[in-house]
Amino acid sequence: MTQVVRQTTRDLRRHNRAALLSSLYLRGPVSRLELVAESGLSAATVTNVVSELIADGVVAEAGSVESDGGRPRTLLAVRPGFGHVVGVDVGETHVEVGLFDCALGTLGTVRHPLVGTRLDPDEVAGLVRTGIAEVLEGGEPDAVFGVGIGVPGAVRDGGIVHAPTLGWRGVAFADLIHPHIAAPLHLDNRARTLGQVEAWRGAGRGAERAIVALLGVGVGAAVATAGPSHPDITTSEWGHTVVKAAGAACRCGSHGCLEAYVGTEAVVRHYADRVGEQPVIGDESDNELARIVEEARADGPAADVLAETGEYLGIGIANLINLLSPDRVVLSGSAGAIMGEAILPAVRDAVGRHALDYLAGRTEVVLGSLGPDAVALGAATLPIAQLLANGGRTG
Repeated sequence: MTQVVRQTTRDLRRHNRAALLSSLYLRGPVSRLELVAESGLSAATVTNVVSELIADGVVAEAGSVESDGGRPRTLLAVRPGFGHVVGVDVGETHVEVGLFDCALGTLGTVRHPLVGTRLDPDEVAGLVRTGIAEVLEGGEPDAVFGVGIGVPGAVRDGGIVHAPTLGWRGVAFADLIHPHIAAPLHLDNRARTLGQVEAWRGAGRGAERAIVALLGVGVGAAVATAGPSHPDITTSEWGHTVVKAAGAACRCGSHGCLEAYVGTEAVVRHYADRVGEQPVIGDESDNELARIVEEARADGPAADVLAETGEYLGIGIANLINLLSPDRVVLSGSAGAIMGEAILPAVRDAVGRHALDYLAGRTEVVLGSLGPDAVALGAATLPIAQLLANGGRTG
């Protein structure tokens, strides 16, 4: 027997609000006419829904553009001041917390190194809570409609984190944060949040299928595939695919993993081995990587290490291209921001040699455009995504 699911008027209105608000947020500023063409809804429905969104303070007029022979068309955009969100990046070496407006404009950030915590979940959660309190200090906590947290692992069952690189197995991390904040809490994998923000606001925007590479101490990848309202994001343990048999030891316990050649601390260690020094790791590894990149402007050990890094990263990207056939690959994350420009030619050269010609020819490899704070910004997209799905309702 076929079951008939009846859609109420309220359900239909909520769906229309969510669809139009998502389009406005991800494509805006746009005109009402463009919303009609893109959504397939009637002009009357679009006008009514937009009027509701404006009355609720979610959307505002944002200038106008000339039309073909008629009156100028009014543009619409989501109001940045509708509310605030907090984005938290829990990395292997730091906790970074950012306060952002509704349009993902940065209002403030704080960063705490993970020094002496032994990556204990309670201590890391304490730094997260401290960071949230710091970015909200002197502000209006009631204006925050959500907190997003990106973690280096899988999130299951409403906030249980499995992060082998941190030594976390089944950690109820959400329970350590939620009782201390008033706003709804959202947790997800760091690579997925980064992929979402690069697809929404960064170098992945407009691609049919973009692979966003998270390059940091850890290495991951998100695949952003264009959807009817917003990109669909999936992740993979790309950093633990093997690029050299019996190669360098990886912290996952295997050998020859991509992460063991292109992660921040891996690059720093390879450089230290070449010059006979102790590697600078931990929260200072980003600064050391930046110094290596500067030194690599001249021939020598630093230039050799970066050339090798670009080669292995290119091999890893070529594998993704051969498997997934993307039209764009984005090098993002903190390490991507630091060394991306220096290694990009070597990466593209290696991709050209290792990917199939007909696939490599349709894939561009580009740098991320959101800087070293992109993961915190990506975490902030989690409550924004919920806002869009709810059609602009925060309650």
